[in-house]
Amino acid sequence: MINIMKFPLLVFVLSVVILWLAVHTGDHFRKRLRPLDGDQRDDFSVVQAAAMTLLGLLIGFTFSMAVSRYDLRKNYEEAEANAIGTEYVRADLLPDADAAKVRELLRQYLNQRVLFYTSRGAEQLRKIDAQTSQLQSEMWSVVQANGKLHPSPMTALTVSGMNDVLNSQGYTQAAWWNCIPIAAWILLAVIAIGCNLLIGYGAHRKSALLFMVLPLAVSISFFLIADIDSPRGGVIRVRPENLVSLSRSMLPN
Repeated sequence: MINIMKFPLLVFVLSVVILWLAVHTGDHFRKRLRPLDGDQRDDFSVVQAAAMTLLGLLIGFTFSMAVSRYDLRKNYEEAEANAIGTEYVRADLLPDADAAKVRELLRQYLNQRVLFYTSRGAEQLRKIDAQTSQLQSEMWSVVQANGKLHPSPMTALTVSGMNDVLNSQGYTQAAWWNCIPIAAWILLAVIAIGCNLLIGYGAHRKSALLFMVLPLAVSISFFLIADIDSPRGGVIRVRPENLVSLSRSMLPN
């Protein structure tokens, strides 16, 4: 099943249409039902203000969730670059032949990690995942063999460093899978629709401009949240700046 929340522009378009319809539905109910008198309008205004306040708080909380996940992805990109760079230096502790092999594998692995951040196609990502897993197995086999043949504090450092490299990739993948739950989006959408119904029902008269203000404002908020929360589908994405910088410093002489 396609998760539409991974397509921020689609979220924006659907939000504008649905919320605009909700406002006009509320206005239709206002015309069909008995108009609000003075006391009823006062009570209605209290309910309307409370609902709008709740919607604003939920949008704020959801935006905070999206930003925290974005920051987590950025931090793991930096941690992954540090782990690869450290292991590249520690490869000097291995015998010359194995050190050269580990460095070459790390360069190939680093290229795959950069592609992981910059690619969007599903087929290409599957190939990247397969190549990444293969390189991880090859790198671990080299340091594991040296750890068994030449057990020492120095080889233990290379094994520990390679373990950090593999773990950092797992942490990054988990962070990219960790998005705002669909249940939270549904709750947010229901409250937003309800607020727009109240706006339409409580309006003194029909105004095309007024009826577009809240739907447009809420839709822009939804778009921004979805864009930040979507690792690949949005405009605001984590750039592998640390990994790219590391790949330049690791070019063979």
